[in-house]
Amino acid sequence: MKLLCCGGSNGSMDMDSKNSKKTDEAEGQHSGLGVRHFQVFLLFFALTVAYALRVNLSVAVVAMTDAASVNPSFPEYQWSEKVKSLLLSSFFWGYVITQVPAGQLARKFGGKVMILSGLSICSVLNVLTPLCASLGGWQLVCALRVVEGLCQGVVFPSTHTILSQWAPPKERATLGTCAYAGNQFGTILMLATSGVIAASPIGWPSIFYISGGLGCVWSVVYFFFGAGSPAECKSISAEERKLIEMGQASEVSSAAEVPKEQLPTPWLSFFTSPAFLVLIVAHSTHNWGFWTLLTEIPSYMKNVLGKDIKSNALLSSLPYVCMFCMSFVFSAISAQLNNRNCVSTVTSRKLFNSIGLWIPMITLVCLGYVGADQSELAVVLLCFTVGMNGATYLGYNMNHIDLSPNFAGILMGITNGVANIMSIIAPLIVGFIVTDEHDPEQWRIVFFIASGIYLVGNTLYVIFGKANVQPWNDPPPKPRRNSTPQVESQH
Repeated sequence: MKLLCCGGSNGSMDMDSKNSKKTDEAEGQHSGLGVRHFQVFLLFFALTVAYALRVNLSVAVVAMTDAASVNPSFPEYQWSEKVKSLLLSSFFWGYVITQVPAGQLARKFGGKVMILSGLSICSVLNVLTPLCASLGGWQLVCALRVVEGLCQGVVFPSTHTILSQWAPPKERATLGTCAYAGNQFGTILMLATSGVIAASPIGWPSIFYISGGLGCVWSVVYFFFGAGSPAECKSISAEERKLIEMGQASEVSSAAEVPKEQLPTPWLSFFTSPAFLVLIVAHSTHNWGFWTLLTEIPSYMKNVLGKDIKSNALLSSLPYVCMFCMSFVFSAISAQLNNRNCVSTVTSRKLFNSIGLWIPMITLVCLGYVGADQSELAVVLLCFTVGMNGATYLGYNMNHIDLSPNFAGILMGITNGVANIMSIIAPLIVGFIVTDEHDPEQWRIVFFIASGIYLVGNTLYVIFGKANVQPWNDPPPKPRRNSTPQVESQH
């Protein structure tokens, strides 16, 4: 689907039309699987590893504090509920800090360098978790988790930077969804296996050894086979590289090309752009509802419905399974709409974002009225709600690259940083509202607030959201004092 740069003239539109035809011809010559799909496959496993490392403590801490009932052969720590909450939240303290710097660093040094550095260090630290717990108690583990969060803060901005280099505009939503589906796959993997590992002869320390070891294996594979862009890849064919470059050429300014590292970051333009401001709102809206569900629903189901969802690993991972599967269903629908030119890119983004937020808005209201004797219905509604959230991968999640391929990583760092602050605040608001965990009317207020935020957030996105490359994607380069006028004119 062709995207035109803002402010184009009729002449540039004709040129874009010709470029679009050439791109279509190139796609016809290379429409099968290629190196770009393999790179997305590697990113899928990068995000699988990232989320496995992120959520493993939430399962392992149960065995670490109750080893007698899980596996008495391994150490047990007398950590209070307050300490456990501190440990589980400490990851996000570091995670939020590195979001914006990570986008800038990924643009300067390349997405491959940053994601490889972040995940490899995080994997090694994860392997050291049992040792840190033994030597320094919860304080050292807490410090370790903060550092892991700092390392993982580079993951999303780097992934967006790499996708902006590898994904042709027509394949952006599909390839992006395939990569980010690793989030759910990693979560499913940990929730479904950690309980079994903890109760096995190898015990709870192996949760960290296995997940950290997988991260180290991925790091080695990505070091040899990963590439931050087609220009860095030696195995890509000339046809596939032409397909990618021609597709992306239709989005950039017709002005003289400048190396990306010489482009100044237009910070003021970011925060005065309605399209980007509403993208922050959409991302924050999604995180508010998503983390409200995933952190508080188990408590709701236990205290209101009398069903402890955490006691069943399969039931705990079921919402993630639904989201994982539905993300591919929505991706296939998007691909068909795109291939047939049924809708424009901006319409597609708003359509899938609306499916991912407004349908859960309705089901959350319904969930607030489910009685204690309808626990099966509550589980179905929960799975349906989280499953529909998978549509947002084709909505706001890819919109950063639409607005600015040159600064996609930085934009993702900003929105993800703000959104994760929302995901920290949301559970705190729930704790303020729900003073009696057995009172369904208090929980109903929580669901109504999340529904209201879904309604307002997505409405703003539908009204003000855009999917065309913004003028600030190609800012004029900073002049060099020591350069001659002739050299400056070349840039």
